[in-house]
Amino acid sequence: MVIWGVIGLYRKISLLAAAIILLHGCAPQRPYRMPMPPSSSTVRTPQTTAPIPPPPALPPPELSRRPVPQEGGIREEDIGTKSPMPPASGKETKESSRQAGLGESRASPGSTVFQPTTPPLPDDSSLVAKITPGISPQRAASLRLTDEGRKLLDAGDAVKALARLERTIDIDSTNPYGYFFLAKAQNRLGRYQESLNFLDVAESRLNGEPFWLAEVHALRGENYRALGQPQRAETSYVQSLRLNSGNRTAADALLRMQADLQSPAK
Repeated sequence: MVIWGVIGLYRKISLLAAAIILLHGCAPQRPYRMPMPPSSSTVRTPQTTAPIPPPPALPPPELSRRPVPQEGGIREEDIGTKSPMPPASGKETKESSRQAGLGESRASPGSTVFQPTTPPLPDDSSLVAKITPGISPQRAASLRLTDEGRKLLDAGDAVKALARLERTIDIDSTNPYGYFFLAKAQNRLGRYQESLNFLDVAESRLNGEPFWLAEVHALRGENYRALGQPQRAETSYVQSLRLNSGNRTAADALLRMQADLQSPAK
């Protein structure tokens, strides 16, 4: 009887332990860490995104560039704007600088004919109109002979014109028009170097007379062309047109030179 009583007690203890275990498993589990209650003194502020700082400003171009040493009067802006010119030979440099100073254009292949920008000068070719009451008798007689020699040249009699024009110089050696028409007579006779010599004298006595100076340069160009010096001839023609854009001798000669240069390309 005692044994059965012990067994019954053991069963009751086992059932009671099983019931306690079952009740413990069904009860809600407490979290591992209890959340902290918000503090009444702490104020929650909304989160804001910090602004992205702007990139640092670039220095101005003037400050970022390194200064160029100022030596020999050369400025930095001159270095940036001027392009170096290719070296030229001594002969071409001398010729081109001389012509550039005269403002002329070269009649070389691909170039354009000189275009005058000034109006033609009034016709001042009349020699009789220069015989005024104020001039000396020698100058008046020399001018009349010069006019006769010009008419002989226009008629094609260069030999007779030359004899008449030589007398003009004997009467008045300061008559510039006599020297000019002497040069023209020598040109008609094929004496081109003699013609150039007379033109030098005429030019030295024609200061302040652009109409006649243009005639001198045009005739000088004719002599150079006949002597086989086209570049010097072109220079003289351009000088003539710069003085008087109405000089037909120089204008027609430049057109012929341009046509001669373009004809082989056709």
